[in-house]
Amino acid sequence: MDLGKRVEKKRVQLGMTQAQLGLMAGLAQNSIHNIESGETKRPRKIDALAEALNCTPEYLLFGIGETQDGEKSINSNVSLGPTLKAAVPLISWVQAGAWSEISEIKEYDADRYLCPVKCSDLTFALKVHGVSMEPKFYEGDLIFVDPEAECIHGSYVVARLDDDNHATFKQLIIESGHKFLKAANPNWPEQLTPINGNCTLVGKIIFAGKSF
Repeated sequence: MDLGKRVEKKRVQLGMTQAQLGLMAGLAQNSIHNIESGETKRPRKIDALAEALNCTPEYLLFGIGETQDGEKSINSNVSLGPTLKAAVPLISWVQAGAWSEISEIKEYDADRYLCPVKCSDLTFALKVHGVSMEPKFYEGDLIFVDPEAECIHGSYVVARLDDDNHATFKQLIIESGHKFLKAANPNWPEQLTPINGNCTLVGKIIFAGKSF
């Protein structure tokens, strides 16, 4: 049973129409239809949807855990992971180790990923490319970037050059009033890149994981 079937099952059990469920979850009726038909794989407002259906987000997404009324999922050999906090848009990829452009895309066109930690409404996800941040981060890893989180010495950050909107992913180093962006890979040729007002810290990496 996939997400759409679980949503439909819970909706029918509760005696709700698609329109009623949409109203409770803050979604349009056609959005509920697209979820149940399988057309929408990563729905927005998964927390609100689960609350309206009296179950957990993990149950809807993965079929694991318990619904809020105590019903256990069937044939589950997977334990619950961290509570999922928000579905954030994958806005683009970052070319780790070289300056690369962060493309602007409309949020409703973007794939969405669930961030397992508390984050602001501005949080977005990026996929790592390149080797400059190995062995801390690898190609294909998902990083969740919160523009409202405080960037301090030692934080992993996404930074953007102000002149051309190019971005990089590095560790922020602050020493004696000077700021640098540091590569994690000890074999990377440019270990430290000084920043002196020509760059903006886009946000702090608050969580990283792998996508399969």
